[in-house]
Amino acid sequence: MGLEKVLDGLDAYRDDNLLVGPETADDAGVYRISPSSALVETADIITPLVDDPYIFGKIAATNAISDVYAMGARPVTAMNLVFFPACSLPETVLHDILAGGSAVMREARVNLAGGHTVEDRELKYGLSVSGLVDPDRIIRNSTAQTGDVLILTKPLGTGIIATAIKGGMATDTSVATAINWMTTLNRDAAALMLQFPVHACTDVTGFGLIGHSCEMARGAGVTICLDRHAIPLMDGVLPLIADGMVPAGCYRNRDCYLPQVAAELPADALLPLFDPQTSGGLLISLTPDDAGAYLTRARDEGIFACVIGRVKNKGLHPVEIGA
Repeated sequence: MGLEKVLDGLDAYRDDNLLVGPETADDAGVYRISPSSALVETADIITPLVDDPYIFGKIAATNAISDVYAMGARPVTAMNLVFFPACSLPETVLHDILAGGSAVMREARVNLAGGHTVEDRELKYGLSVSGLVDPDRIIRNSTAQTGDVLILTKPLGTGIIATAIKGGMATDTSVATAINWMTTLNRDAAALMLQFPVHACTDVTGFGLIGHSCEMARGAGVTICLDRHAIPLMDGVLPLIADGMVPAGCYRNRDCYLPQVAAELPADALLPLFDPQTSGGLLISLTPDDAGAYLTRARDEGIFACVIGRVKNKGLHPVEIGA
């Protein structure tokens, strides 16, 4: 069910200071609190992707904070959100999860303001995060422009590798690679982004690259053309797909978004692009000149970034992928 159907008939209160609501599936909501400042609000909760509770805490916190960076904002406070099976896991596990989250918040200079814990049969952890942004500098996911170039700041594959971890099929190298990317804040990529007149941005997470590209294209009334051969994948992803290590969410994304894609290749060849990402990179829409400058600066500053597509006038499908 699409977001518009979920929200249909809900008569929610709204005043003129709500600058970004749920209508465009943006990464966070934005509420103006003064002429020069607006509050950016988001929340995200995930289940464990790795066995180490400390690393899980780091991944979950990095993932939650990412939405604020995608809006061009500075994260400032967070609340822990914990669903914990107290009858089956020792409190040391909870301590280590929260310690991992706290480590990321320190790195991001985000103040822990509190939190809430619920006893549950399934372990989950995440954050509610608030940030600040100039109302005139909000970056949306729905404002890409024809002629723009698309930059991605992390490779794909975390969902597939996480499935392989659970199945005991992931190599040590693949696990280390995935953990490194999932615990890397989008802070530096976002800070560099703010040095340019960015047209649009989103972070690539649970809907996969194609899902988030569809949202970006529909919101702006354009078509996004992805270059499949330019899209970076983490080491070992393709062999893991061949071994059947594909998460259920990947197939759900394929079933949901494939009708919105024009592709000259079989649907299974697109599985990495449907893979649900945890703590994925930013998808940034810039003019060609600004994209070139961004790539040069990113290379000089050690920030991963590559061009994966372009934006053109609206066609029959939101997303097009060539062979």
